[in-house]
Amino acid sequence: MNQQLPSDNELIPRLLAHDETAYTQVVSAYHGLMVHLARAIVGPAIADEVAQEAWLAVIRALPRFERRSSLKTWILRIVSNTAKTRLRHESRTVSLEDAPGEQANTGANRFNASGRWASPPTVWHADTPDDLLASQELRTCIDTALRALPPLQRAALTLRDMQGLDMESICKVLEVSESNGRVLLHRARNRIHAAIEEFYLQ
Repeated sequence: MNQQLPSDNELIPRLLAHDETAYTQVVSAYHGLMVHLARAIVGPAIADEVAQEAWLAVIRALPRFERRSSLKTWILRIVSNTAKTRLRHESRTVSLEDAPGEQANTGANRFNASGRWASPPTVWHADTPDDLLASQELRTCIDTALRALPPLQRAALTLRDMQGLDMESICKVLEVSESNGRVLLHRARNRIHAAIEEFYLQ
């Protein structure tokens, strides 16, 4: 969908000129991803509301956009900040990420320095009704594990493994250093993998 968008150099002046077609293109390209990111941080109940708040913030801030990142990354950073602000307001006790000194979960060596599997998991097949039922149960297990992640871990995992953003963009969106971004992603992947392992040991 994003491939159909004009370049930022063409799109941004059109947005600033209140070109309705340009706004329609941007909303069509990015709204789903914005809601997905908001859901990762604040949960499903207010994700749509957060995305709408973020759009208003985008419109207000666009004249001050300095183009230090792509328009997409900038918009997603606004979503992330809007969602984190709402999350803090919803619950003062919520931790956006684990304490800096927390040790990663077991299986810390599952991924190499580039974030790829050091030892890939075995291939799962779903050839029989029992296998299909198990795969549905596994999906539920993974969804439960995802919901249990701290918000920034869940957001990092969503942006990298589900949306395919590169680490540099993810760090700009979440406003964390590259090393912290990799820690967030590493811990999230470890927790999901641990949940999968536990599922198969049941």
